[in-house]
Amino acid sequence: MSGVVPTAETVESLVRRQLGQALGGRRGMIEAAVPTLTFTVFWLTTRNLDLALVASVGVAVVELAARLVQRSTVKFCVNALVGIGLGWFFVHLAASRGGSADDQALAYFLPGLIYNTAYAAVFGLTCVIGWPVVGFMIGSVTGDPTAWHDDRQVVRLCTRLTLLLMLPCAARMAVQGPIWLAGHSGSLSADTAVATLGILKVAMGWPLQLAALGAMSWLLGRNHTPLETVSPAPDPG
Repeated sequence: MSGVVPTAETVESLVRRQLGQALGGRRGMIEAAVPTLTFTVFWLTTRNLDLALVASVGVAVVELAARLVQRSTVKFCVNALVGIGLGWFFVHLAASRGGSADDQALAYFLPGLIYNTAYAAVFGLTCVIGWPVVGFMIGSVTGDPTAWHDDRQVVRLCTRLTLLLMLPCAARMAVQGPIWLAGHSGSLSADTAVATLGILKVAMGWPLQLAALGAMSWLLGRNHTPLETVSPAPDPG
């Protein structure tokens, strides 16, 4: 025999904790931003693409080493290294196709633009079809990945939270996409485009995430939706 045992936790407190773990807090977001800033500064000051790439990798490795020494999670440093690796791949892809040094430098930012576009599209689509991504965060804890969908109040809350998570990515693409295209087409100098993209990637990185989290905290603070988990009832015998 089984029964429903309510927990003291609410949907709102669960989502706050899950999002904090997913984003890595301020340190995790800074660790993601510093390698990009390093790449941009080295490229603009030396015009040496390989040096800029090596410097950005070096910074990410130092961050990773610090995490290992402190025995804390390395997930966010590894994410930064994966991002740099993708940037490096796109740089060499541009080079193999005969792209100039300017084209290669711009190619470094292309994976981020693709990621933000895909992220915004997928998150937006889940809201349109009525299965917002944030709902699955709740399902991962309750043990039933879809039970939350039976509660319209929870679905509505998760839809709003998912849209707030989507907005930073949509904003980055809306602002940075035209700059990348202008630099690639030659209507904007490559140096200006790279400098602007580097600055915007940092400025629209963790600050936008913090703004989104602030809006989400405000939304979560208005509601106290009970969260229930299913667990076996005590054996009477």
